[in-house]
Amino acid sequence: MRWLLAGLLFILLVLQYRLWIADGSLAEGHRLERQIEEQARINEQLQERNAALEREVLDLQSGNKGLEQRAREQLGLIREGETFYQFVDAPPVTQEPSAAESPVTTSSSLPAGNTTQ
Repeated sequence: MRWLLAGLLFILLVLQYRLWIADGSLAEGHRLERQIEEQARINEQLQERNAALEREVLDLQSGNKGLEQRAREQLGLIREGETFYQFVDAPPVTQEPSAAESPVTTSSSLPAGNTTQ
């Protein structure tokens, strides 16, 4: 009777191991489900991106309007007779150091024969 009880306990432990830890366990099933959900999300994003690219390709193939817009945006092209205005931001003004703080000597402080800095 003792051997039978020990054998059944051993079988129970082996089955529990397979259920929770081994290949095909519940934990692995949950992990695979999460991977499937993540991959489905990635696939959906890629399908949206592909649809946008397909619309852009069809727009470029169907007429000159899309091609002209792309040339204007990416290449900076303009039509004949148009005037192009470009606005450039002014560089930030830096404060110059005063004469007492400046390590560079001026030409008036050099000896009379030397005119270089």
